[in-house]
Amino acid sequence: MNILGTVMVRPVLPERIAGLQEISRNLWWSWNPKAIELFARLNEDLWVSEGHSPVAVLNHISQADLDRVIADEQYLAQYDEVYSQFTEYLNPKTTRFADAFPESKNKVIAYFSAEFGMHESLPIYSGGLGILSGDHLKTASDMGLPMVGIGLMYHHGYFIQGIDRDGWQKAAYKPLDMSTVPLERATDPNGEEIKVEIEMPGETRIYARVWKIAVGRITLYLLDTNFEDNDTYYRSLTNNLYGGDNNMRIAQEKVLGIGGVRALRRIGLQPSVWHMNEGHSAFLTLELMREYVEKGLNWRQAIEAMSPQVCFTTHTPVPAGQDAFDANMIESHFWRMRQRLGMSNEEFMSLGQNPGNPYENFNLTILALRLSRFRNGVSKLHGAVSRRLWRKAWPEVALAEVPITHVTNGVHAGTWIADSMAELFDKHLGREWRIRPDDHKIWNKAKLPKAELWQTHQNLKQKMINKVLECSENRLRRLGVPYDDICSACKVLTQNLKKETLTIGFARRFATYKRAVLLFSDIERLKRIMFAPGREINFVFAGKAHPADEPGQKFIKQIHDISVTPEFRGHIILLENYDIDMAKHLVQGVDVWLNNPRRPLEASGTSGEKAAMNGVLNFSVLDGWWAEGYNGKDGWAIGKTCRYGDNNEQDFADAKSLYDTLENKIVPAYYDNRDDEGIPCEWTDMMINSITNLLPEYSTHRMLHDYCHNLYIPAAIAGEQACYNNFSKARELTEWKLGLSYGKWKSVNLRSEFPKLAEIKRGQQIPVTVKAYLGDLRPEDVRVEVYAGQFEDNEIVKPQVVELKYNGYRDGCHCYDGMIEPAFIGSFAYAVRAVPTHSKAEFTDTLDFIRWSN
Repeated sequence: MNILGTVMVRPVLPERIAGLQEISRNLWWSWNPKAIELFARLNEDLWVSEGHSPVAVLNHISQADLDRVIADEQYLAQYDEVYSQFTEYLNPKTTRFADAFPESKNKVIAYFSAEFGMHESLPIYSGGLGILSGDHLKTASDMGLPMVGIGLMYHHGYFIQGIDRDGWQKAAYKPLDMSTVPLERATDPNGEEIKVEIEMPGETRIYARVWKIAVGRITLYLLDTNFEDNDTYYRSLTNNLYGGDNNMRIAQEKVLGIGGVRALRRIGLQPSVWHMNEGHSAFLTLELMREYVEKGLNWRQAIEAMSPQVCFTTHTPVPAGQDAFDANMIESHFWRMRQRLGMSNEEFMSLGQNPGNPYENFNLTILALRLSRFRNGVSKLHGAVSRRLWRKAWPEVALAEVPITHVTNGVHAGTWIADSMAELFDKHLGREWRIRPDDHKIWNKAKLPKAELWQTHQNLKQKMINKVLECSENRLRRLGVPYDDICSACKVLTQNLKKETLTIGFARRFATYKRAVLLFSDIERLKRIMFAPGREINFVFAGKAHPADEPGQKFIKQIHDISVTPEFRGHIILLENYDIDMAKHLVQGVDVWLNNPRRPLEASGTSGEKAAMNGVLNFSVLDGWWAEGYNGKDGWAIGKTCRYGDNNEQDFADAKSLYDTLENKIVPAYYDNRDDEGIPCEWTDMMINSITNLLPEYSTHRMLHDYCHNLYIPAAIAGEQACYNNFSKARELTEWKLGLSYGKWKSVNLRSEFPKLAEIKRGQQIPVTVKAYLGDLRPEDVRVEVYAGQFEDNEIVKPQVVELKYNGYRDGCHCYDGMIEPAFIGSFAYAVRAVPTHSKAEFTDTLDFIRWSN
């Protein structure tokens, strides 16, 4: 036989349900359970085998299945309801954002991230950062923000995790079938498909095409180098997420940052705000600088014009989360850019180095910090940690004034709350909570019946147990375990995994600072707690370690080895290939969510927020979001907030706290004090507190509200001001700063006089006199201040800033004086500084020019 060709024949949807095609092409369906159910009901087996992808289901659905649902009046009624909700959602009369900021409703916010986790059928995410990015876009859609997302289209995504018979993680990569993803080619205003050019070392130029995905009302643009215009190496740039060496990483990040800006320009978008979610996209600042230089500014003026529009969110204090490249690599990649900007090699390198450290590698976090005006950590504690970690970028700035604020992360309620739990909320709160999940007034009025809440949780727990059984059986089949042994293993699991047994979940990246094996610090004590008669405990673990993270992989191996011992078999369960689908089952179905990172290295930790929304109680170190969320009535704390001498001391103390709390508080709360219906009274009280207190505060609706008020709208306004009247403000500030840099400010010197006091009484004032040598500067060019406050850990905290009064020129110096009155009892410290002033300068413009008195 001579085959002359092949062609794929696709089914044609009946006109009656033709809207399924439209819904399948918009990820809106992924956070709308009734829409998901529409696709699953077409063919349950196909829905599972195609990885829960509506596009794939519609590609392979049989005519018989279509005929069946067309004849099902119940299905058609649900279809009509869903399609009506979909069209109304896409065409709202108004939105929360438009109502709150009518003058900004058309100002585009460009949100850059290296990964986006929106659904398991689109595996272009690895963990928390990507899930946050996906939730960010979904919530921006819900609230009506004029946002676009920019990322990379990974053809192999993050790795597929297998755990072999010996417990070692094995990484595999599977090409993504692009026909199963709701991708469309992005086009320019003339309808032409978009390709952007990015310069690489030597004379190489590569190209990225642009895909788009509809995420509700938001468009996500994904850049892709894997096509015939590029050679084999550069085609592979968009194969894997976080793969390859530094050469691969810097090239990927150029495509994301520089290519992303160029793609948006080709699409015809002129964002008012640029948001970098982590430092992976920080090269976008260089491209924006280049654009301003082409408009007639020099590079310093370009920074003044560009940085007010730029927001940067840092996510990790862990060095492995920050990319840095040596000088030779930076020069090979950016010599053309540097020349276009009119910068010397030293000037260009300094953009990514701490001041006074010309031999450091070029760090993308520092680049992002120094070229953005709005910067934030992702929890209150992480903001404080980030200020301490990155104060070296502004060496003369007091710790409390390091310009990094915080917006605590949240999660998208529509995605993570179980459908049955959401229906319970509808019944007792009405549906308004779905539109405004962050409204505390709604939740303060909530009256959730314990019996209904407990039954809903128990049903979700059974679904989780079924998922654990399914995943465990699938792994054994994949490993080729004999049928009888699979049956035996599943029998043990079924006997031990019961709804009545306290079940604790631990699922996240297996980074070493997250201490996945802390639970096993004292195996004998753990056995006594877990197997107390009538008070047993089961633990379910899941998560991936980066393929290059050997210590993290050893943690997986250690948990596996414990899970297969006779004592723990069927009581400690390790699942492979953690993804969004598995995460939903776990955060909705376990009783307790365990998190024990080494404080303060957990920036936020959003999995616990997902659990809390479903009434699952958190048991966590007071780190990240839990340091804010814990109130003693919504979960339990591990350890204390004090500092330890070393990691071993901290691990020992936290492990003891974990065991003590588990044995003396958690187990009794679960098993004791039950009413006549078997409902644990104390436990369900805590579940209700968890939902009503934590859900509104840790939803992404609250998070986006904070971003809008504290970053996006101020950035849009500041950007307009910087560019007004042919960049007059940017030009003026640049000239002023240059004047200070080249001589004027170097001559400023302060000498302070304080009375020598060992102690004072509350309400007593301390007089201050300062003699200032200002050189060529005038008194009106300088503000002299006392910077004082509570003294802790050799730092001034909760500062009081008092401007001193100018008192004339005498004895060859300018004199200033004033009084400072401590605002509290305790150790009090004070210092004096000079800050330059300018009519158009804010404090953030003076950070490089603060001078402290001797």
